[in-house]
Amino acid sequence: MIKQTEFRTIVISDLHLGTSGSKAKEVTNFLKQYTCQKLILNGDIIDGWQLKKYGTWKRRHTAFFKTMLKMMDEYHTKVIYLRGNHDDFLDQIMPLRLGKQFQIRKDYILKSGSRRFYITHGDVFDSVTTGFKWLAYLGDTGYTFLLWLNKVYNNYRTTRGLPYYSLSQKIKQRVKKAVSYISDFEEKLAELARSRDCDGIICGHIHQPAIRDIDGILYMNSGDWVESLSALVEDFDGNWSLLYYHDSKIRDESVEDGTPVSEFFGYKERLVAFRPPVAREEVEAIRKIK
Repeated sequence: MIKQTEFRTIVISDLHLGTSGSKAKEVTNFLKQYTCQKLILNGDIIDGWQLKKYGTWKRRHTAFFKTMLKMMDEYHTKVIYLRGNHDDFLDQIMPLRLGKQFQIRKDYILKSGSRRFYITHGDVFDSVTTGFKWLAYLGDTGYTFLLWLNKVYNNYRTTRGLPYYSLSQKIKQRVKKAVSYISDFEEKLAELARSRDCDGIICGHIHQPAIRDIDGILYMNSGDWVESLSALVEDFDGNWSLLYYHDSKIRDESVEDGTPVSEFFGYKERLVAFRPPVAREEVEAIRKIK
């Protein structure tokens, strides 16, 4: 493995291994580029829902776990696998700890410098997946069809020399209910982090990569490896960034602190940085002055 950069923490989510839409090869190549002290798999890594129906397990899906095991063996990376709604079969065995380097659990609190981050997949606030699972399965079928249609459409665009275009991302941003759901989701998770006495929240689930401040709580979403192909990374100074994959090459592009990723229609190379903010007490003091 040729390594380019070492991080303290890498967070990835929503790989959906076992489905045709999973970019297993890309996420495996992504991990081969870096070393990290801690790798957090934040839910929906294996798509148990699809595998029960018509999903298939490929060699490239196994290759991901081989790469993960190699990171554990050669670089002593600690792996924390958090359960998502699509890999809810893990409920039968968690919490599970194998030695000092691997554990499966529901949630996790990560210390990042002087800050604490509550990490959860995010489906805890999704009433569809928690209360009406049959409806969630129906929605999953629709999303799978949309990904298939998206693939056919982009094959056509490729033959015409046109760039990648994400139908699902466009629909999410155009449909008012989807926009409202995402906003509510982010705010609820920020409140959850506050209730756990944490400075920030790290999640996945909605396939919308983002880093932004919500009333003094740092909200971060690692995105997915179906369309966005993104990951959250922490350097050794406590700075968090979003990395996007493209042909196994990552390019640094400066962005104003706290800028959310509101649009991403293709495998563009982009990095969004967020430096450690001022302490929560300072933020509250500034608010009182205002």
